Amino acid sequence: MRWALVKVCLAVTAMVVVAFAVPLGMVIRELARDRAFSNAEREAAAVAPALSITTDRDQLERVVASAGSDDGMAVHIPAGGGEQAVDLGRQRALDEDIVTVRRLGRASTTEVPGGFTLLQPTAIGSGAIAVVEVYVPQAEVGHGVGTAWAVLAGVGLALIVGSVAVADRLGVRMVEPARRLVESAHELGEGKLGARVPEEGPKELRLAATAFNSMADQVVQLLANERELAADLSHRLRTPLTVLRLNAASLGDGPAAEQTRAAVEQLEREVDTIIRTAREAKPQTAAPGPGAGCDAAEVVRERMAFWSALAEDEGRKVRVAGVERPVRIPVARADLAAALDALLGNVFRHTAEGTAFAVDVHNGEDAVIVLVSDAGPGIPDPEAAMARGRGSGSDGSTGLGLDIVRRLAESTGGDVRIGSSVLGGTEVRIWIQLDPGARTPLGRGHRAAMRRRGATRLVSTFNRPRSHP
Repeated sequence: MRWALVKVCLAVTAMVVVAFAVPLGMVIRELARDRAFSNAEREAAAVAPALSITTDRDQLERVVASAGSDDGMAVHIPAGGGEQAVDLGRQRALDEDIVTVRRLGRASTTEVPGGFTLLQPTAIGSGAIAVVEVYVPQAEVGHGVGTAWAVLAGVGLALIVGSVAVADRLGVRMVEPARRLVESAHELGEGKLGARVPEEGPKELRLAATAFNSMADQVVQLLANERELAADLSHRLRTPLTVLRLNAASLGDGPAAEQTRAAVEQLEREVDTIIRTAREAKPQTAAPGPGAGCDAAEVVRERMAFWSALAEDEGRKVRVAGVERPVRIPVARADLAAALDALLGNVFRHTAEGTAFAVDVHNGEDAVIVLVSDAGPGIPDPEAAMARGRGSGSDGSTGLGLDIVRRLAESTGGDVRIGSSVLGGTEVRIWIQLDPGARTPLGRGHRAAMRRRGATRLVSTFNRPRSHP
């Protein structure tokens, strides 16, 4: 905006200067020409009284000398009436021009080498017409014109420079508030909720700053209300959790009872985490520091150990691949566990008993892929399934599970894709970037190659004899 304003002002000022300077320069040139010929007419008029009295050559020479133009003046007296022809001074005009002026009886100017001549007819005592020729050099015709053009050019340049300086100051006055507004918007988008804009500058930008500050205040208030609501709702879960824990304690011994008590304890820990996070004064927007993260292979083994018991009860065939060695990822352990529980819970919720599923972890150079596949009916509309809050329409489906997975992947610069699995059902691919600062997922070719290798491992794993992790 600043440079656009400067360019517009430069163009307008230049056009104004040209519109006024060029006509003014032409007027000055005409004035200089008129001044030069007016001087020549005065010189010719100074000789006219002497011509009316005498035609003596010596007397006329003294008159011409007294006029100060002896070198630039000539007098042409024709013969006749007892008078002899007299040609005094240097003749520059053509004879035809002199004869024409004498015949017409009016002054005329004609161009000669080096300038112009003024031919002024004058009557003498014998009744004949003498012609006074006054030479006007080209330098005298254009005297002062070059200086005038230089002055006009200087004034025009000064006007242009001044207008550009004023436009630049005005541009700064408008651009600086706009720049501060943009910076504050970026800060607010990065989670700096204290970002505000000074209400300065032109009226429109002051109104924009006021609206932005009001919006930021509302965002802060809405986030505070949301945190309070999340904390309150989570706190309400403590009562039914307490009942579940007491009931689980009365189940006695056995694998099912132990799993139930472990699930209740984990649920209590998750509720406590939600309450603590919701009560924090600032949102957690910082990226994980060096050394943060978890071992994806360990988390997958742990969660699959939990879900495999339920899978065995429902007759589901389960396979896990790629968890033999540690796989470090820049994701918190609780976040990855929550994402896996959301995906595996969807498998149990939306597929029939006996439907096989698998989890595959592929460790690449700069990314880790976690594939959760099943042999169910698949998802007809993956885009709708990824939309936050839609769910499937069935009881217990809020549509937030896939959103949790998506936010986990995008926090590292990766993404989540839903497609068809090699088992014939749904495949959810979590792409986790190992360098969260890069925020640049890999190319399609590399993704496809890693996906093919993962699919091959899954197929080969399912062809092995059945075993539980």
